[in-house]
Amino acid sequence: MGNILISIVGPTAIGKTALSIKLANYFNTEIISADSRQFFKEMQIGTAAPSKEELAAAKHHFIHHKSIHDHYNVGAFEKDALICLNTLFKTHNVVIMVGGSGLYVDAVTNGLDNFPKVDASIRENLNTDLISKGLPYLQNKLKELDITSYNTIAIDNPQRVIRALEICIGSGKPYSSFLNKGKVKRNFKTITIGLTAEREIIYNRINKRVDIMMQAGQLDEVKSLIEYQNLNALNTVGYKELFNFLNGEWTLDFAVSEIKKNTRRFAKRQLTWFKRNKQTLWFDYETDVETIIKQLDI
Repeated sequence: MGNILISIVGPTAIGKTALSIKLANYFNTEIISADSRQFFKEMQIGTAAPSKEELAAAKHHFIHHKSIHDHYNVGAFEKDALICLNTLFKTHNVVIMVGGSGLYVDAVTNGLDNFPKVDASIRENLNTDLISKGLPYLQNKLKELDITSYNTIAIDNPQRVIRALEICIGSGKPYSSFLNKGKVKRNFKTITIGLTAEREIIYNRINKRVDIMMQAGQLDEVKSLIEYQNLNALNTVGYKELFNFLNGEWTLDFAVSEIKKNTRRFAKRQLTWFKRNKQTLWFDYETDVETIIKQLDI
């Protein structure tokens, strides 16, 4: 048997962490996290990072290994994850990868996409538009130029929107047309497992998780980070809404309802992204681990 990477994907709050630990224990192996928000040690509650008990139940890599002050991107993660995998495959035939960040998952399994070089002035102009006209203006522009990217990328992240737009404008082609063109050869086979549920169940699980996070001290975590609120790592769901509350712009109830709404939107985009991979084996979130293992045929 060659090296096998079992990649577990699906929307947020669906139960990926619990399944990854059961599979890691069954195969006596370790877990690589491909959740870009869980890399940062200052962001624990709001990213639903694995608990101390979960981290103790199976060895994890790439959880809280960086600071919000570090510059870390998908290219650096791809490089680090491949080095880690090469080491793990020396002593394990199977390794588990889990995470909801589609771009980071794809970087490990397929390699990063090659984009054309575009004039730097395009990005400068888009950054100016962001300041003067706001993010909704750029979102609408992307909707016109590349509806596929509009429906799949993290549309609330200005950096992601600007990146997609600069490629659209600079190349004259949709950003999405450059995705998944040149598949790289990996020294492992990837089996992708997707967890899903009816939309109403996913949304209820998200709403419940947000309530649990707030009870666990999410507001205090965000308070402790308020002086760094302009950092890119903190421009994310669960943090930016509470910064608006702490800055006196919103009530707490409204901020929490916005976290739930934005997380539900994020989950919808995750599913759209992950459904593009036609090789994924999809399971209902309540499927028992034995049934899943039988389907893997390892």
